[in-house]
This record gives sequence, C-alpha cells and structure tokens, in this order.
Amino acid sequence: MKRLIASVLVLFALAVGSSSAATQQTTATTTIQVKAGEFFFKLSKGSLTKPGTVVFAVKNVGHLAHDLKIAGKKTALIQPGKSATLKVVFTKAGHYRYLCTVPGHAAQGMQGTFVVH
Repeated sequence: MKRLIASVLVLFALAVGSSSAATQQTTATTTIQVKAGEFFFKLSKGSLTKPGTVVFAVKNVGHLAHDLKIAGKKTALIQPGKSATLKVVFTKAGHYRYLCTVPGHAAQGMQGTFVVH
C-alpha cells in the first residue's frame, strides 16, 4: 500500500511539473535591421510570422537626420551615422505603417508597411 501511495504521489508531482512547464510560453524577440537614408527605409525583414516583440535597430546611413515611427512608437531624431533602437510589441496581426516624421520625408518615400501575420 505504501508503494502504491508513493507511486501515485510521484506521478502526481510529475504531472503537475510538466503541466506548468507546458503552460509557460517563451516569447522571442525579433531584431530587424533598418537602414534609413535620403529618402528610403530598408528593412532586413518586412514581416513577422505571428504577433510578438520586435526591436528595430535603425542606422542612419544618410546625410540628414531621420526618425522611425511605427505602431504609435517613435525613435528620437537620429543624426547621420548614428543608430537607435525601437522596441515594439505587436499584440495582433495587421498591417502597420512606418514612416519618418521629419517634415517632407515620408512624402519623398520614407514610409512603408510592416506586416504581422
């Protein structure tokens, strides 16, 4: 009888341990390299396979200051040759417009759409 109780307790402990491990989710962060210049953005990846966290690593390769705005978040003004990062958590699928908010830059081509599937 003691063996049966011990076996049941061991099985219960294993079941509880594996259950909590199965419910834990790891959310990976995707880093996307972004080059900004006159008057373009070049992203290393234009979409995400599912909602999650993205760090946009923006490098200003141009001669003018630029920024990056997407999903309500924006970098500070990035001077020529400098870099900045922008962390965005996408909670749902959709098409997200990105742009440079320096007056006239988006109209000249510094805009696009990032897709979350």
